[in-house]
Amino acid sequence: MSTIYDPLPLEVQDNLAKLKADLDDKIPSKELDKNLLIASWNIRAFGNLTREWMSKESDSPRRDLHSIFCIAEILRRFDVIAVQEVKSNLRALRDTLKLLGDNWSMILTDTNKGSSGNEERMAYLFDTRRLNLSGLAGELVIPNEWVNNPDKVLKEQFVRSPYAVSFRAGKKTFILVTVHIKYGKSAKGRQDEIHGIAKWLSAWATDVNAYDQNLIVLGDFNIEARGDFLDKTFLSEGLFVPEELQLKARSIFDESKYYDQIAWFNGEDGKHPKLSMEVKSAGNYDFVGVALENRNLTKQQLSYMLSDHYPLWVNFET
Repeated sequence: MSTIYDPLPLEVQDNLAKLKADLDDKIPSKELDKNLLIASWNIRAFGNLTREWMSKESDSPRRDLHSIFCIAEILRRFDVIAVQEVKSNLRALRDTLKLLGDNWSMILTDTNKGSSGNEERMAYLFDTRRLNLSGLAGELVIPNEWVNNPDKVLKEQFVRSPYAVSFRAGKKTFILVTVHIKYGKSAKGRQDEIHGIAKWLSAWATDVNAYDQNLIVLGDFNIEARGDFLDKTFLSEGLFVPEELQLKARSIFDESKYYDQIAWFNGEDGKHPKLSMEVKSAGNYDFVGVALENRNLTKQQLSYMLSDHYPLWVNFET
């Protein structure tokens, strides 16, 4: 069995060099006291790991050490990343954190129990040289008064509890809320959870007693398409998605899918406070054809080794 501490095979070295060059070209650099790079990435079934450099078709899982090196290289380009689909088995996550180095840390939830929870965790990985935890961490749980209340729209708890954590970077304090909306049997079945999280954030942002009002929600909302009824539901309480993100692909399989989002309140509705950080740039990172490009993988195979989602990111001026 190989480990991440073994010498890298030449083909892995060559591929990582190409990946680093591509990331240099497409992702903004970290600038001291000038910017903050916040990202969201649904890493497909991020759980167990085959500790070999090149997994075989018969191996389960297909994610291998080459994959983890690529994932870590992508993650290190950001300051904090909300990661969805972290599984109960933490082998791949732990190896990834070791590769990122001693300056990186993480905070995560326990697994969501039950078949619909899919044994998933919510996690944040962050570069402690650039930001740190500022005190608040908790899962969003629906109060009894909200259940079956027409004004609050939810009929049950979130299948996977949204996870809110506050961070501080320089003089900026902000709360990230990461979400993975249930996929369910139909798009209509996702509407209540999407509306519920929008309602929750609206109430939080307008509460003068709230811990902080710099709220950013990010994650996988399983929205089918830009402008569809799920997208309109998501934006119905005043949330704002930067224009730079709106036309970026989310899925490696279908560019029309609009699953993942990074959003906040921009104050234009007169009801919610304006986020106190300005956007410099935003985008996705398309790793297809770059990461693991020397392995002759199908997109389906690639999705289980890296992901079926692209990372989304926003570069804020601080």
